[in-house]
Amino acid sequence: MNIAVVIPLLFVLGAVAGFINVMAGGGSSITLPMLIFLGLDSALANGTNRLAIFSQNLSAVISFKQEKFSDFKTSLRLTLLTLPGAIIGTIVAIRIDDMLFQKILGVVLIGVMATILLPNAKKGVATARSKESWIIYPVMFAIGFYGGFIQVGVGFMLMASLSHILRMDLVRVNMHKVFIVFLYTLPTLIMFAVTGNINWLLGLSLAAGNAFGAWWSAKISISGGEKVIRVVLVISMFVMSIKLLKVF
Repeated sequence: MNIAVVIPLLFVLGAVAGFINVMAGGGSSITLPMLIFLGLDSALANGTNRLAIFSQNLSAVISFKQEKFSDFKTSLRLTLLTLPGAIIGTIVAIRIDDMLFQKILGVVLIGVMATILLPNAKKGVATARSKESWIIYPVMFAIGFYGGFIQVGVGFMLMASLSHILRMDLVRVNMHKVFIVFLYTLPTLIMFAVTGNINWLLGLSLAAGNAFGAWWSAKISISGGEKVIRVVLVISMFVMSIKLLKVF
């Protein structure tokens, strides 16, 4: 494919993916297949996509901050729980049958979608002093490992965990989510770069689009509140689950 066509195409796809990732998750299910379609092998596509993920979440963090919506102390504490898992997930090569993994993930996503739709009477605005369940520690480590190893769909897992374990509203969940993914992506990005698994031209084109979409998604997330987030979240998870389960 002509590079003059590829660059704007990746920007547009990146913008869509960035918007979906900040509001809900699953945007990498759009960008990763496209990178592979363009001729990149799995490792190179994975690393190239991480450049876009890093750019996207940095943009979203800044956008949330400009809207005076941030809680750095809590975000950092949650991030530190994911970092060891993310680093291990990037280093360790785990072999699993792709078809089996995709089907399991598809079922898990449907389950998460159902729990997101359930009302949570205890949900409120969480702060650094909120009472936390001990289970958040192993859960965040596991999410970090998954994010470091695969990334696709990690936003759904973070949203479910922060929403139900820490009783956060979805707007605040997104605020913490983008900070967590931004920070744990840094060491994984460095590792992919050191091993030569980043196509910088394609990655920067995609990253520009992701950052643009993420910027506006953060602002709409705040202004639209939980209602808008729930709609985008459910649609994204449903589409991704159907795709993974290969229903059609």
